[in-house]
Amino acid sequence: MIELFPEGFEELEAGDGLELAAYTDARGEERLWQVFGGARVDEVEPGWDERWRRFHRPVRIGRVWIGPPWEAPPPDAIAVVVDPGPAFGTGAHPTTRLSIELLETLGPGSLLDVGCGSGVVAIAGARLGFAPVAAVDVEPQAVSETDRNARANAVSVDARCIDALASDLPAADVTVANITLPSVEALAQRVTSGRLVTSGYLASDEPALPGWERLERRERDGWAADLSRPAVRRSARSRHTAA
Repeated sequence: MIELFPEGFEELEAGDGLELAAYTDARGEERLWQVFGGARVDEVEPGWDERWRRFHRPVRIGRVWIGPPWEAPPPDAIAVVVDPGPAFGTGAHPTTRLSIELLETLGPGSLLDVGCGSGVVAIAGARLGFAPVAAVDVEPQAVSETDRNARANAVSVDARCIDALASDLPAADVTVANITLPSVEALAQRVTSGRLVTSGYLASDEPALPGWERLERRERDGWAADLSRPAVRRSARSRHTAA
């Protein structure tokens, strides 16, 4: 669906499955049929291009408020304004919320956001006082969206288009990786940060992170996020007296 309709589509729960809906024309309908082998078509009423806004509601994560530009943040919140675009991330997904919750428990320092999507986590980190903040993603569109949203929030984020599993990563006190489980496990072998926040996997998953010690786990709606630190190395010695 992302490849077919990069401008956006709607995801709805439908019984024990999901219903994916895109506002499109006859050509888009044909593409949908070719890929999925079937689709239901409904005519839309005038004004549909404005009604999509009701699906983007603000969320509050501790001190952080994340919302679209047409919503007003509460006066006591640290506001992160994100105009929904074609890149991943408006702050509503449980893994994003959990990542920011854990990030908020850490003292400010330098921050690296791996798989930045639209830059929500990186921007929230900058608004929480982390600096410098770097963000990387393998998708050029995600990097562009992160740059755009960082400018809109008047924060500095060094966004780069690199493969985090193959390229050198910017050094940071804290690394956040809200990506897939296999990528989290591979990335952990390449990170030298003092703290690692990982998410993007189910609560039933247990990431294999050799060399890391988990400090905290948080769960929401069947998803999980973990805060880890480098495992403490111990030296075991035995003293013998000569006979």
